[in-house]
Amino acid sequence: MKTTAVLMLKAPRPGTVKTRLAAEIGIPRATAIYRSLVEHQLSQIPDPWATAIHFSPDDAEAEMREWLCPFARKASFIPQSSGHLGQRMESAVTHEIAGGADGVALIGGDCPYLTREYLESAAELARNAPVVIGPAVDGGYVLLLLTHPHPALFRDIDWSTPRVLEQTQRAAEAGGLSYVMMDALEDIDDLASFCRFQPDRRAHDTPAMGASGNQ
Repeated sequence: MKTTAVLMLKAPRPGTVKTRLAAEIGIPRATAIYRSLVEHQLSQIPDPWATAIHFSPDDAEAEMREWLCPFARKASFIPQSSGHLGQRMESAVTHEIAGGADGVALIGGDCPYLTREYLESAAELARNAPVVIGPAVDGGYVLLLLTHPHPALFRDIDWSTPRVLEQTQRAAEAGGLSYVMMDALEDIDDLASFCRFQPDRRAHDTPAMGASGNQ
C-alpha cells in the first residue's frame, strides 16, 4: 500500500504555536519545543512512505521549506485549505488520494510517542480496515489513517474538545465504516504533558526539547 503521511502544521511563528504551553513556560521556549517535536516526528516517518506538509498560514511556504527540507528532503508542501480543522483535513486527504496515495495518515507534530513502529502498525491494519484511529488520551486522536476520503468523519465534530474521538467513532458507525483502534497516546499540549514526556525521551530517541530554554 502506498501510504502518505500528512502533517497538518503551523509555521513556527512565536506566539502562534503551542499557546497553552507558552502561557506556562514562555513563548520562546514553547516555540523551540514545537520545532523539535515536529522535527522528531519527521524522523519517525517510515522510509517507504511519502510525506506531505499541509501548512498554515498559506504565505508560509518559503519558511516551511527552509525549516523542514533538511528533515524531509522529498516532502511536498501544500497550503491548507480554508475553513475549520475538519474541512482542512478532509481537503488534505482528498488531495493526497487524488494524487495516488492508497492510504493517508493524518498526524500533527506534537505527539513524540508516535513512533515509526506505531505508524507501520497502522499501515498494516489499514490493509483490512478503511479507518485506523490512534486515540489521544485527551479524547481526540493523534492519527487517522484512511484509504478513502470519508467526508462524514470530518463534519459535525467539536474540534479541540474531548468529544472528538467519540464523535468520530459515531460518524464511522453511522456511515457503516469499520475501524480499528490503536493504543492511546499523549500529545504535548501543556507543561504537565511535557514533563511526563521528559523521563521517556531516551526510550523514544528524542532530545530534551528546549529543556534549557536556550534553543
